[in-house]
Amino acid sequence: MTNMKAVVFDEIGDPVTVAKLVDKPVPQTGDDEVLVKMTAASINPGDFLFIQNLYPEPKKPVFPQQVAGNYGAGIVVQAGRNVAVAEGTHVAFGFFGSWAEYAAVPQQWLIPLPADYAPEKAAQLFNLFTAWDLLAQTKVRPGQWLAVTGGNSTVSAMIFQFARQRGIRVVAIVRKRIPSMDLESLGVEAVIETSNLTEGIGARIAAITEGQGLAGVIDCVGGPLLSGLIKAMALNGQAVIYGGYSAEPFALHNFDILMSGVTLGSYIYRYFFTPPTPAQAAEHPALIAATAGPDFWVPLGGWHTLEDFRTALRETAERPEGGKRFFSMA
Repeated sequence: MTNMKAVVFDEIGDPVTVAKLVDKPVPQTGDDEVLVKMTAASINPGDFLFIQNLYPEPKKPVFPQQVAGNYGAGIVVQAGRNVAVAEGTHVAFGFFGSWAEYAAVPQQWLIPLPADYAPEKAAQLFNLFTAWDLLAQTKVRPGQWLAVTGGNSTVSAMIFQFARQRGIRVVAIVRKRIPSMDLESLGVEAVIETSNLTEGIGARIAAITEGQGLAGVIDCVGGPLLSGLIKAMALNGQAVIYGGYSAEPFALHNFDILMSGVTLGSYIYRYFFTPPTPAQAAEHPALIAATAGPDFWVPLGGWHTLEDFRTALRETAERPEGGKRFFSMA
């Protein structure tokens, strides 16, 4: 085991253009690291930002031949002398260099998984964390209403299913429905297509919730849509922002917040800059158990070999509505 295939880049730029497939030495591991034989790696918008050098330290590429990819899963095949994780353990991680046949990962970034945990879930475990955290941050209780924008996205599909598990009523907001997403089967009670909306979003929300209003909003769009949703919130509602697809700002009057007690917050991805603490690691089994069964579905756009990386990146960039794509190294 001396060489491996890896998708790397030597310059900043468009990932489809600057990424390339190479043979390079399998990484050496230190006393506190493991060598992971990769089984799957997800392709995410954040991976594109990494290749474009748009992240702050320490998320910066190091040349030459920076291996791309920040999330993945595999089997520990070699463990350093200070590592407590046993060889043969199925693990996920959010670290550098996942688009390769092998990755060297410091043990503190590892998240152990059941041996039979599905590869498309393992490779995007951090999307599951995001959905889990977003729903918790809204503090919506069973029987209350939650609105989720970007309803065709992978994270939204996960939020819907977590909400269903907790008895939360969901309104999914999409620009236009797509055939591959059966939103109602994921627990959504009502769908609003903004491209067909002939009335204000507030009026539609009031009709759907029978005047209850929204206890929570999870938003990745912003703009006038977010303004309307905040105005449609119930007393003491919680709105959480985790993206901004709209180029327009959202506008509110102070009284839109003051008179309703609405809390407006933001969400930064878990473990983006720091690895899990022991307390956080203790929370992982609950999420893993909630998503392990075949009844918890995650959108799948397709599997690709490393050799097919250019197609995988192009499809991710040009057709995100087609579902998340993955590299398979198994």
